[in-house]
Amino acid sequence: MRTSATLLVCLCALVALGLGQRQAVAADTTLKLEVQLIWGADTSQSPDASHKPVEHDVRKKLKELPLRWANYFEVCRKPFKVALKDSQKVPLSDKCAIEVRNVDGIHVEVGLFGKGEQVVRRMQKLPKGEILVFGGNAPNATGWLVVLKRVD
Repeated sequence: MRTSATLLVCLCALVALGLGQRQAVAADTTLKLEVQLIWGADTSQSPDASHKPVEHDVRKKLKELPLRWANYFEVCRKPFKVALKDSQKVPLSDKCAIEVRNVDGIHVEVGLFGKGEQVVRRMQKLPKGEILVFGGNAPNATGWLVVLKRVD
């Protein structure tokens, strides 16, 4: 009888420990992300005074890409979190939104919306510190970019 009680106590402790680890793993799979709407241009200043130049790390990564613009300006920036197997839709402007689904804690499925219509749907690995860039042309030889960055 004593062995059964000891076994039951050990089993309860293991179950409790396993649940604690499971919660810790679930917390680790919540993605902390940041999305930026960026305007690309060859002019040295944006015509909108509220736009500021993008941060150095984002600018450096954009310069590594085969993009044609000399300068990049941040239109808006929004941090957000996405729990495992969940999705979050984030509006960036009256015409642009992004939806991100946390597939497995490292892969994201991204939907980009323009004027209410989905224009891109893509699944990709997004390691910490990396960025995912979507873009398109705009009037007067300018362009827009949506930059998704994992920040945790």
